[in-house]
Amino acid sequence: MHNLAASFVLGYHGCDATVAENLLKNEPFIHSENAYDWLGSGIYFWEANPHRALSWARENAARKAAGGVVLEPAVIGAVVDLGFCLDLITGNGIAAVETAHHGLTKLMAGIPADLPVNSGGGDLRLRNLDCAVVNFLHSTRAERNLTEFDTVRGVFSEGKQIYPTAGFRGKTHIQICVRKPAMIKGVFRVPEDHFSS
Repeated sequence: MHNLAASFVLGYHGCDATVAENLLKNEPFIHSENAYDWLGSGIYFWEANPHRALSWARENAARKAAGGVVLEPAVIGAVVDLGFCLDLITGNGIAAVETAHHGLTKLMAGIPADLPVNSGGGDLRLRNLDCAVVNFLHSTRAERNLTEFDTVRGVFSEGKQIYPTAGFRGKTHIQICVRKPAMIKGVFRVPEDHFSS
């Protein structure tokens, strides 16, 4: 929860090629509202990582039978202003989410419903609990007339270890969830050199 980091970052959005072309024509991004979204509802970007965005688009295309929405994998770049960011790389951001979890747990204890759970193997690919907690934090801030977050940012250690006993994983990334579309300052076709190592 801060404005301490450099505000503008390059984000990369994995999507279908038709969607990418439409975004380049200034059509609006569509908010993701899945119950399993890792950082709550919003528009998702991979920070400074076009490779991971393309990998995600390819994985989605491979899941066509299971509800994948990508037919032809593509990546669109964007200049994102983090603005007032719920940054889960900071102590304040982590504390805010931890407090929200306590609040959601207390609320759910008073109603006949189960608290969502994270699932999907070692990487916890389906983050229903995390999504519910972050969305609960947003709603409680709105109810209290507190400043709303423009973006949410988190780092995720994902994938297989890159060598035995490594602390590094092959799909580790920083993800950004943009809650306010005005924080997307521009989009661009990703140049080939962005994919160079």
